[in-house]
Amino acid sequence: MSNQVTAAMVNAYSANFHVLGQQMVSRLEGMVRVERGIVGQSKTVERIGSTEAYDIVSRHADTQYVNTPHSRRWIDLQDKAWAELVDELDKIKMLADPTSPYLKLGVAAMNRAKDGIIYRAARGTARTGSGTQVLPSAQKIAAASSGMTVAKLLAAKEILDAAEIDAEDTGMSADGLSVPMRTVVTNSAGISDLLNTTDVKSSDYNTVKALAQGKMSDFLGFKFVRYEGLATSSTTKYAIAFGRNSVVLGVGADIRTSIDPMPGKNHAVQVFARMSLGAVRAEDAGVVEIAFI
Repeated sequence: MSNQVTAAMVNAYSANFHVLGQQMVSRLEGMVRVERGIVGQSKTVERIGSTEAYDIVSRHADTQYVNTPHSRRWIDLQDKAWAELVDELDKIKMLADPTSPYLKLGVAAMNRAKDGIIYRAARGTARTGSGTQVLPSAQKIAAASSGMTVAKLLAAKEILDAAEIDAEDTGMSADGLSVPMRTVVTNSAGISDLLNTTDVKSSDYNTVKALAQGKMSDFLGFKFVRYEGLATSSTTKYAIAFGRNSVVLGVGADIRTSIDPMPGKNHAVQVFARMSLGAVRAEDAGVVEIAFI
């Protein structure tokens, strides 16, 4: 329960609450594969590896059967909740009812938590059928030079290309909208680095339409998503580039909200939000970590 609610008592001059700047919607959910309706604590992502064709060297030769590799990764659901109380007596003393803004804050907190789960799963440790798997060092681009650079994006593109990670076609989201097959997730500093890069500014490399709008949109086949929750180590920040199908978000229960009177709290109104979901990196070759300073 907020202990700062007295700041909005009747001596305030405004009848409205101003919600301070914060990320309100999920920015990463639409960039990954989503599996909904998960029942239970965990769900597997079944993986099938590549196989090769064989030569037929004579007529009526015996059929040769390939040994298709199977493996799995696990999505482990995490339960998240957000709650706040609105005292009925406080509402009498205020010029505005904070219930609706509180609900908005709760949903925003859930959406940020959702993005955090996706981001951490992409570059973190995945649970496999027999143990765990960290992101291989071959999938990591060192900070080396300062800033987010075109050279690092090209290196990430080369890694994904070499692994034949889909790039040409767009996928479809759960609501039927087209989504990009490759995404770069970086923060405002990384986007500023790129906007100040000569190659990006040049019409030989880009239409500069994104620059005219003050943001990066699409470049080198990547859709850019700004996310301020990047992991950091000292001065080093960790962006990620990935193919849409290489990261899977599993949803047991999407964001649900309720507003309920609480008799045990002197009939204060509880604003509540909750969800249950998890994510996993389904394919190591489809995720690249980009370190920058």
